[in-house]
Amino acid sequence: MKEKSLIILKPDCMEKKLMPEVLKRFFNAGLDICACKMAKLGADILAEHYAHIADKPYYPPLAAFMGRRPVIILVLEGEGAVAKVRKLIGPTNSEAAAAGTIRGDFGDNTRENIVHASDSPENAEIEINRFFAPNEVFSIS
Repeated sequence: MKEKSLIILKPDCMEKKLMPEVLKRFFNAGLDICACKMAKLGADILAEHYAHIADKPYYPPLAAFMGRRPVIILVLEGEGAVAKVRKLIGPTNSEAAAAGTIRGDFGDNTRENIVHASDSPENAEIEINRFFAPNEVFSIS
């Protein structure tokens, strides 16, 4: 079934200039971009996006990292997009991610792990609505 997933190319991805390689992996897996923009994430949007961990001691360094430079936010669409993306990127901790995954090949740790991706179709919908207006998301058919 076709579905959408929100992706954020994190500051470390931008600093290492890995955007073309990461996008190529998504394209090679049969996914399409149906929304894309660059943004600098401020304190309010980060607090909303990470509300589930805002009380944790690792949130302040994460928020500082995510706000340190502009990021690319996109929506990918394709068959089983959420699961497909999760398989491509590997686990959150880059040190535990297998070679051949995006995080395993390019990430450094749990925070600097190249990319954020939705973890379920339900969260994808919430995250997409957080970062994009409805008229900014297109359906690729």
